[in-house]
Amino acid sequence: MSDDRSGQIFEVVTNHEEQYSIWPASKEVPEGWRLVGKRGTREECLSHVSTVWSDMRPLSARLDRS
Repeated sequence: MSDDRSGQIFEVVTNHEEQYSIWPASKEVPEGWRLVGKRGTREECLSHVSTVWSDMRPLSARLDRS
């Protein structure tokens, strides 16, 4: 798997608020983020994020029912 534009592979990451992002696989995942198991081209990872992240609100905002 490689990205035709740059050869860069990405990983999908999420944080404690269940917000998603993509991160270069060649770099260490930043503190506060964890891998979700999806790896591929930028486009593949962004497609995955758009499929699984249907509610963009942070988890704390979704749980706040006041």
